[in-house]
Amino acid sequence: MGSTGHLLVAGGAPGLPATARRRLEELESLWSRFRADSELCLLNSSPGRWIEVSPPTVAIVSRAVRAWELTGGLFDPTVLPALESVGYTRNFEALPGERSVAASSVPAPGCSGIEIWADRVRLPRGVRLDLGGIGKGFAADLVAEELRAAGAAGACVNLGGDVRALGSAPGAASWVVAVEDEARPGTDLAWLGLAEGAVATSTRLRRRWRAQGRESHHLIDPVSGAPAASEVATVTVVAGEAHWAEVLAKAALIAGLNDGAALLEKHGVAGLLVTEDGAAHNAGPWERFVTWTPSSGGTSPVSAG
Repeated sequence: MGSTGHLLVAGGAPGLPATARRRLEELESLWSRFRADSELCLLNSSPGRWIEVSPPTVAIVSRAVRAWELTGGLFDPTVLPALESVGYTRNFEALPGERSVAASSVPAPGCSGIEIWADRVRLPRGVRLDLGGIGKGFAADLVAEELRAAGAAGACVNLGGDVRALGSAPGAASWVVAVEDEARPGTDLAWLGLAEGAVATSTRLRRRWRAQGRESHHLIDPVSGAPAASEVATVTVVAGEAHWAEVLAKAALIAGLNDGAALLEKHGVAGLLVTEDGAAHNAGPWERFVTWTPSSGGTSPVSAG
């Protein structure tokens, strides 16, 4: 999934972390756009055809389409051609620092033509999916729930900053998630206390590159097909599930400060929107989850990533 992951398991059989790691590898093999044998690549290369896929793939495509509907198209999994047009054509670590780009941007076609029936999915011609962000969040959700079902007293799964926590935290009343200051890596903006739930951060300060002498990044505005250019640099969202937190964080960043905050409040989640000048703006019941900030004193923990 192109990210660093962490698995924390409280209680249960000794082999649970190893089982969870294998499950994550399996999910990546289904959803990676960089693996020619993945179910996602099969879907993307078969426009107009019904393709039989696994239950997890049906579930994630269904959630991606629903997220597109609920965010008014701000979250759009059909941005893959646009991503490729701005130079994100291979696994990020394998890409050159300076990349070639298409002559014009490629607006996203949207999800209205995607069909799902039982264990089959059909993509219309001209539609290809990228499940990178929502895939990390949904994988964290699935693995955390599966760990609990397998007997763990508690679990916390962090995939590249998409965190899902549930059950009992070892030695504490709640799970503590550190929100990193993306403008100053290694420092934190806040600690969040969760009895159960998810935290996800979307930022245009990472996964950046140069193209034709200009800085670019991977968060695409579906309308323009170009990297998002709002005044918001980073959004962190607290929600019940990691894939939903990921969806809303990305959508709010693309929408901009005022519309992004309104979107988070409309959906009843807590968020922190940080603008280019470093100013932090709360949305929804953010303060309800905050247990520490730099202004409150104390020592910051290791960042959650």
